[in-house]
Amino acid sequence: MRPSGLMIDLDGTVYKGGNVIPGAQDLIKFLKKEKIPFVFLTNNSSDTRDYYFKKLTSMGFPIARENILTSTTAAVRFLKERRAGKNVYVIATPDVADEIADMGVPNCGENPDIVLLTFDRTITFDKINKAYRHIMDGSELIATHPDDLCPTEDGYDVDIGQFIKMLSHLTGAVPTVIGKPNSLMLEMAAEEMGADKSRTLMVGDRLYTDIAMAAYAGTDSVLVLTGETQMSDLDKSEVKPTYVVGSVVEIPDLITKLCRDR
Repeated sequence: MRPSGLMIDLDGTVYKGGNVIPGAQDLIKFLKKEKIPFVFLTNNSSDTRDYYFKKLTSMGFPIARENILTSTTAAVRFLKERRAGKNVYVIATPDVADEIADMGVPNCGENPDIVLLTFDRTITFDKINKAYRHIMDGSELIATHPDDLCPTEDGYDVDIGQFIKMLSHLTGAVPTVIGKPNSLMLEMAAEEMGADKSRTLMVGDRLYTDIAMAAYAGTDSVLVLTGETQMSDLDKSEVKPTYVVGSVVEIPDLITKLCRDR
């Protein structure tokens, strides 16, 4: 069946670091031609929405800012809708901390109700120690996403996941994680597109975030093999994608086939 909208991962799916996955721009041109809505979803909270917009447009993707939803954006919406009025200690890069404040969640340094952990490439012992003490004093631990690794041009960097585990282990806190695989992010994206969530298609390279989120939300998924997951990983995984393709360049043909076979 023709999808009502596509959620498309970034790192490992349409690019790796500064390198575009061949054919990725053609997928977006195809979706715009077919009038199929799309939103880029990224768990990477080390940069702002504006950063991703500039990066994608400089790579030749014909998009608007509204086509991007980051785990930071999702986390702020969660805080404003479900933790309204709470004071938040933000662990983030300076640009992301400013973005969070601009969206209505200022960084509270004293007696916070919540510690918000993002993928902070400027993280320090002082930030970690403050987070630990705040959580021990009763603050809730909320994290933007659970990824252990972040794809780069030449491999992977350590991501936020190990810091979540460390703080949870030290304090006994059960973290609230907003980004993929939490279906909340998919639901937000479907709402932005005005799409029927049950008929959307999630495209990504990770079984435990992208594909798991689609499974939790009850939607179909497409696994691409240009990022973290290899075909051999599927045999060991309980999470299974609906479709598997080599890269996003194959997705227009897949959608055409789905429409034809309807």
